[in-house]
Amino acid sequence: MRHLPLFRDLRGRRVIVSGGGEIARSKLRTLLRTEARVIVHAAAPHPELLALAARGALTLIPRPLAQGDATCAALVFGANGDAAEDARVAAIARRAGALVNIVDDLEGSDFISPALVDRAPVVVAIGTEGAAPVLARRIKADIEAMLPQTLGPLARLAAGFRHAVEVLPFGRPRREFWTRYFDREGPAALEAGGEAAVRDRLQSLLDEQVAGPCPAGRVSLVGAGPGDPELLTLRARNRLHEADVIVHDQLVPQPILDLGRREALFLAVGKRAGGPSWAQADIDALVIGHARRGALVVRLKSGDPGIFGRLDEELDALEAAGVGWEIVPGVTSAVAAAAEIGRALTRRDRNSAVTLATAQDAAGMAEQDWRALARPGAVTAIYMGVRAARFVQGRLMVHGADPATPVTAVENAGRPARRTLATTLAELPQALAAEGIRGPAILFLGLAPRQAEAAPLPAAMEA
Repeated sequence: MRHLPLFRDLRGRRVIVSGGGEIARSKLRTLLRTEARVIVHAAAPHPELLALAARGALTLIPRPLAQGDATCAALVFGANGDAAEDARVAAIARRAGALVNIVDDLEGSDFISPALVDRAPVVVAIGTEGAAPVLARRIKADIEAMLPQTLGPLARLAAGFRHAVEVLPFGRPRREFWTRYFDREGPAALEAGGEAAVRDRLQSLLDEQVAGPCPAGRVSLVGAGPGDPELLTLRARNRLHEADVIVHDQLVPQPILDLGRREALFLAVGKRAGGPSWAQADIDALVIGHARRGALVVRLKSGDPGIFGRLDEELDALEAAGVGWEIVPGVTSAVAAAAEIGRALTRRDRNSAVTLATAQDAAGMAEQDWRALARPGAVTAIYMGVRAARFVQGRLMVHGADPATPVTAVENAGRPARRTLATTLAELPQALAAEGIRGPAILFLGLAPRQAEAAPLPAAMEA
């Protein structure tokens, strides 16, 4: 992001427009909706500018901008449609300490003017950093259709009532008050009786909320998927947006955490193999403590919470504490990794079942029904298998697995840094080490990437 979006206070500030033609008129349509003192320098002003000056909407100076004219100006717009004249104006403005915008000249400007959807005091700014103005106008049209004209007066009346709402505890109670107001009660009152009815309803709504019981907290156990925000379910996105507290695994990437509200409390409870980790009892106590204080808590887990996520243990703790809960499923890493290599996890003429297995558990290396996993045609997705690759290889080969069985490692499935390694069971530990695969990764026993399925094995592997 090259340009930081900002809303600058222009109340009573001098804003200068240099130019008197159509370009200047277009820029003035927006500027005259602000509370700035607008000054136009134009040697040959359009008749519309003369009319605006006559009724006091702006100050018109019928000559080009000169040295000293930009003193104490907040913003200066070069709208002459002449590159040399706009460059001269920009130099004068910058010497006076003003920020400059040259219309349709991104490199010559200190800031850009976004497309606006105006429902004052609600204003939506849309920018493409000069790359696609047509796209900005299309987005503006879509947002215009989404936001009713009544939003402006509702927001203005809400602004005057914000101090009264401070009687409610910060967080969820205040959010629920404003949600009821903007979604239902405010629009209905405005339609029925105008602004006076809205003011009355604001007060009665606050009285109801103060007198009502404190809302109970609850916990949503949400699957974050493999790491791509676009693979989140709609319900997962909604829960992140609603949450007061987000208790997340170490592997959940920042783009997914960014979907939570800025005001939310983010708590990392990292549990990475071979490194420091939180005890499960401490995580349970943390989640329950916040929920008992009335918070909406999201327990955010990588992949799907029901696949090697200790879901039952956390549900047992929540039920013992009397805390309400829900499960929001996610895309488990095995499914995302299979999509990365273009393969189905089951196939009628190959395997009618697929096994999801973990190579490590709380006691160390995890034992499986190795004989079943070693059968020809079997497909197994092995979680947490990189550090245990030699153990997995040994157990499978002892129980009769073919050393030439294809194995595919998919690291960081669903993320920009994803990598795929196709090898065989015989070469698995060496291949992982040679490629520097460290995880998080899924090992597919019995699956090769689609593009490698028909390729011959290297001579060293055939020998």
